[in-house]
Amino acid sequence: MPQILSETDLGKALGTLPRWRLVEGALVREAELPSFAEAIQVVNRVAEIAESADHHPDIDIRWRTLTFRLMTHSEDGITELEHHAGHRDRRRARRPGLISGVSPGRGRGRRRPPRRRP
Repeated sequence: MPQILSETDLGKALGTLPRWRLVEGALVREAELPSFAEAIQVVNRVAEIAESADHHPDIDIRWRTLTFRLMTHSEDGITELEHHAGHRDRRRARRPGLISGVSPGRGRGRRRPPRRRP
């Protein structure tokens, strides 16, 4: 059984996970992609990774913004599993085609102009 990280260990873990933050007992990261289609491609890749690790994040999709939440539900908290998952994200983010170069809250794509009402 994975052990819940102590506050000290959690602080150390967060220090090694840029772009992740602690929100309501979970590690959370947002990524904004250039398009909805690219966001879905990232979700599909994360799903493959999660299946192979047998550790699945909660994923919220809002157009081209993805929010990933990591916690061990069976332990109701953050364990070493989330720390490792965050590092898997960092390594894979460097690979072309997966969140590479995408900053939290800022996409590289252009926003559509607002629709004009007649």
